[in-house]
Amino acid sequence: MSGNRVRILNVVGARPNFVKIAPVMAAYRRTGAIEPVLVHTGQHRGGAMSDVFFRDLGIPEPDVTLPPPVTAPAGAVPSAAVPSAAVPAGGHAARTAGVMVAFERVALEHRPDAVLVVGDVDSTLACGLVAAKLRIPLAHVEAGLRSGDRTMPEEINRVVTDALSDLLFCTEQAAVDNLAREGIGADRVFLVGNVMADTLLGHRERAGASRVLETLGLTPRAYAVLTLHRPSNVDDPAALGRILDALERISADLPVVAPLHPRFRAALTASGLDRRLKAADGLLPIDPLGYVDFLKLMNDAKVVLTDSGGVQEETTILGVPCLTLRENTERPVTIHVGTNRLAGTDAVRIVAAFRDVPAEPPARRTPFLWDGRSADRIVAILAEKLRRPDGPP
Repeated sequence: MSGNRVRILNVVGARPNFVKIAPVMAAYRRTGAIEPVLVHTGQHRGGAMSDVFFRDLGIPEPDVTLPPPVTAPAGAVPSAAVPSAAVPAGGHAARTAGVMVAFERVALEHRPDAVLVVGDVDSTLACGLVAAKLRIPLAHVEAGLRSGDRTMPEEINRVVTDALSDLLFCTEQAAVDNLAREGIGADRVFLVGNVMADTLLGHRERAGASRVLETLGLTPRAYAVLTLHRPSNVDDPAALGRILDALERISADLPVVAPLHPRFRAALTASGLDRRLKAADGLLPIDPLGYVDFLKLMNDAKVVLTDSGGVQEETTILGVPCLTLRENTERPVTIHVGTNRLAGTDAVRIVAAFRDVPAEPPARRTPFLWDGRSADRIVAILAEKLRRPDGPP
């Protein structure tokens, strides 16, 4: 420990986590009341999936990075094949278990006063479980979001993490209401706003100077943006084929720029549907972008089509029409207050929703407390709630 300061292990693992942790780390620096330790689980690592976000967002280098994934050799006994300090490659079970083993060592070494996790990825759940088992207070940023769809791995991660958490920080009132229905005490739940808004508002001016549109040959308000990564959309060739049916029709009217998430790219190749993507003149597949360039790409789009929760929020803040290619959303405020619309995954519905996109962007409305100060509220609550009996943190 550093004097009487409280030590918090802050966990990130995947692209959405980096956007959420950036303003929290900045708030720690402003207050000086807490000693933050940044732990990168490596769920997403390297290049466009990790490094560029740390650079774009000014996130300090992680204090701890868990070792890279390893793959068990054929025929090996699992316990012998995976070194105890490494995170194994593979599905949800292997990834979650590997992060737990590696993070437990980190927690025991650093002896934190609390662990803070963000979002709903596998790393969030894994490190939350470790904290709970070690009886370390757990704080969850972006708590209480519910889609009601237990087929989504993220929904399982949200529910379990919230059940384990001691301090739950919510982005919208619906999340607070969800936690109350689940029996979580109101004294543990805090409506603080959205740290995604903190990051976006803090980098909007830089994004305005991005040259990504010129690089891609795009004209403002004369293109659409597509992001896909949900297993239900990309892992099922039939579902992905229906979405491509819609995209082919839409791209005949408006160019569609598609930064390809690795999962989306792999699914296209495995299913052979990449041929359709390449054959459609109006579809422009590109590599993943850094945060600032992608923010510029969204801000100047006529419409964004996505299955990402974070993009639903970002388009709401930007006032850009968003069509969510899902049957549900865990972020209802983006529909009730923002610019989001559930378009489903049926080609006819998606195209009909696209035809309804207004020629001019709608009047922008900002959800309550999405004002760029959410991280400061979170850090102030952490400092108060984790205060030691022998004095201030």
